[in-house]
Amino acid sequence: MDETSPLVSPERAQPPDYTFPSGSGAHFPQVPGGAVRVAAAAGPAPSPPGSPGHDRERQPLLDRARGAAAQGQTQTVAAQAQALAAQAAAAAHAAQAHRERNEFPEDPEFEAVVRQAELAIERCIFPERIYQGSSGSYFVKDPQGKIIAVFKPKNEEPYGHLNPKWTKWLQKLCCPCCFGRDCLVLNQGYLSEAGASLVDQKLELNIVPRTKVVYLASDTFNYSAIDRVKSRGKRLALEKVPKVGQRFNRIGLPPKVGSFQLFVEGYKDADYWLRRFEAEPLPENTNRQLLLQFERLVVLDYIIRNTDRGNDNWLIKYDCPMDSSSSRDTDWVVVKEPVIKVAAIDNGLAFPLKHPDSWRAYPFYWAWLPQAKVPFSQEIKDLILPKISDPNFVKDLEEDLYELFKKDPGFDRGQFHKQIAVMRGQMLQCA
Repeated sequence: MDETSPLVSPERAQPPDYTFPSGSGAHFPQVPGGAVRVAAAAGPAPSPPGSPGHDRERQPLLDRARGAAAQGQTQTVAAQAQALAAQAAAAAHAAQAHRERNEFPEDPEFEAVVRQAELAIERCIFPERIYQGSSGSYFVKDPQGKIIAVFKPKNEEPYGHLNPKWTKWLQKLCCPCCFGRDCLVLNQGYLSEAGASLVDQKLELNIVPRTKVVYLASDTFNYSAIDRVKSRGKRLALEKVPKVGQRFNRIGLPPKVGSFQLFVEGYKDADYWLRRFEAEPLPENTNRQLLLQFERLVVLDYIIRNTDRGNDNWLIKYDCPMDSSSSRDTDWVVVKEPVIKVAAIDNGLAFPLKHPDSWRAYPFYWAWLPQAKVPFSQEIKDLILPKISDPNFVKDLEEDLYELFKKDPGFDRGQFHKQIAVMRGQMLQCA
């Protein structure tokens, strides 16, 4: 078909115009659809500033900047948290090292006794295990071999995992329903011992031998096999490779935390003397001394709600001294007034978090003694009532007990408040 054919449109017969308008700057031929293809290749036209479209175009950049800032803040917070954790760990390590030094500036006499015990252990005069009782307890000696204290480690208590006495292990295995005392916080017997001594000092009863929390290490204590292997390995490394061994913080066995109670001499079980006094009645003045001492024991046990007070775990010392003096004419025998004292030991099962409400009530066994039938004397009333009726005194006592009990790694503030609530109730009943 040629160009002169009538079927050819006049418009189509004209040649296309390949020129662009002047000033357009385009160098592409002006063909149909060419401008669309050029615009598509160039991308969408930018939106004017301030329009919604312009903000949407900037949104990915803003999100990226915000994400980077948030990530930087997170890293900063994490670094600060790590620094605080490191500081807390260092402070805890320093506090633990300070406690293991067994320093008692408020009681230099007690600290001197502890130093004697440490010196004796260094000289291989080790504490001796007490085979009575249901827990691991030890007679601590001085360098001369004299007994000066009783040490009860925390992890060797009746319900501790390193208790060397098999009776409690057998009870736990054969009769788990009767194992433990649900009214007590487990494995806090050493704090109960020290707490009873604290209450005794605050109330000025003076019947509990001074007791504090102490750290000691000895080969005669009951350690796990792993601890003993580690200790032998460190000692061997120190001997064979001194440069390596000197890097260890501790070479020997790890210290054990426990209650350290000063030993009292000349005392015997109360049961022994009470039976003897039934057969040989005491003089009137001496019997009055016994009653006054007994009242202090009753007050202490009642306030701390001791769940384990029998006649075999409080002591009596009875001295009847006689001095001989001579005169020019006749020899006279001067009989001094007998002296009787009471010591309240074994206070590790006190400070319950609730009153005993199970099938075992844990009563006070002194309640059946004849001395318990006598009303309280005016002397004990004047000594105790002004203190326990003073809110400031009670508050100070609570704070001192808090400072003591929080030393335990498993300290629970809620349980402590329950223990204090029981003690407060006992004080109110006394008042």
